[in-house]
Amino acid sequence: MSIADIKKNADAKMAKSIEAFKNELQKIRTGRAHPGILDQVQVEYYGSMLPISQVANVSLIDARTISVQPWEKGLGAKIEKAIRESDLGLNPSSMGDLIRVPLPALTEERRKELTKVVRNAGEDARVAVRNLRRDANEQAKKLLKDKLISEDDERRSNDDIQKLTDRTIAEVDKLVQAKEAEVMAV
Repeated sequence: MSIADIKKNADAKMAKSIEAFKNELQKIRTGRAHPGILDQVQVEYYGSMLPISQVANVSLIDARTISVQPWEKGLGAKIEKAIRESDLGLNPSSMGDLIRVPLPALTEERRKELTKVVRNAGEDARVAVRNLRRDANEQAKKLLKDKLISEDDERRSNDDIQKLTDRTIAEVDKLVQAKEAEVMAV
């Protein structure tokens, strides 16, 4: 493995961390409804736990209401219970086969709680990026120990990886600020 491979590997992993963080941010709800909110809710289906999107049609009725149409008749009550027991604070109501999930307007207190959740997710993403930096630096140190590279090459590699880390963390910070602004907007 060369220094270029280490850098390329670190860059790819950091990009994946950013993507995972973006997906995490999408799960945090704002004032508007979107079907992705229910992605993390699991429903028991013949003994196994599945996401709602795999057992029902999830769509929007309007800006504040999600509709869930189960694919099987007996599944409606289980889906309704799973949504109610999730930590999303939603209260679904069923109308025959269709389950309507109205999203209540966010209170100021709830908005502040959600910004804390966003910050925690951002910190987790930063920690993941720093761990990737540490791993890359350790790989470079191993190459130095095995006398495959010089000390100058290792130092240059560490500087480049640090620049990559700084750039990635700046992107995480930008995403956190944007999401906080979105959550706090009334």
